Amino acid sequence: MKLSEGVEAAIHCAATLVSVEGEGTIPGAALAEQFGLSPSYLLKHLNALTAAGILESVPGPYGGYRLARPADRISLLDIVLAVEGPEPAFRCGEIRQNGPVKLDASAYAKPCGINAAMLRAEKAYRAALAAERLSDIVHNFKTEADPRSVAAGCAFVERHQRPQKSPKQK
Repeated sequence: MKLSEGVEAAIHCAATLVSVEGEGTIPGAALAEQFGLSPSYLLKHLNALTAAGILESVPGPYGGYRLARPADRISLLDIVLAVEGPEPAFRCGEIRQNGPVKLDASAYAKPCGINAAMLRAEKAYRAALAAERLSDIVHNFKTEADPRSVAAGCAFVERHQRPQKSPKQK
C-alpha cells in the first residue's frame, strides 16, 4: 500500500509537537523548514490534521500549532485518515463484468472475492495503524534513536516553541 508523502510529513509534525510544553505552539513555517518541505504544501496537511481534531491551530503573533489532545489518544490511523481520507485503498470496479462475454447480472450475485480479500486486508492494516499510538512512537524514538537525532529534535522544539501569553501578559 502506498501512502502519500503528506502522511509522512503529518506524522513527523505531530510527533514533533508532542514535545511542545503547556499551551505553547510551533509555527507551521518552522515545521516546514525542519522537514525541508514547502510551507504551502505542509499547510494543507496541517489544516487536515486540525480539521480532524488532531492539531489545534492558534492564530496571532504567538500562534502556530500544537496537539489538540494527548499523544496517547492519537493513533497512526487517525493521522492517515486525516490526510488520505476514509475511503479504502482498494476500490473494486467490478471489472469482472466488463469482458466480451456478457453474462446475466445473476451470475455476479455473490460479492467479488478479490474485493472481499482486499477489504479484509484493509481492515487488518487499519487495525494495526489504530494500535500504534503517537506517544509510543515518540517514546521509542527518544529511547532508541541515535542521541544526536534526539538532541537535534529537542533543540528544534526549544528554538521554535512559542509560549502562549494571556492578554494580561502583553
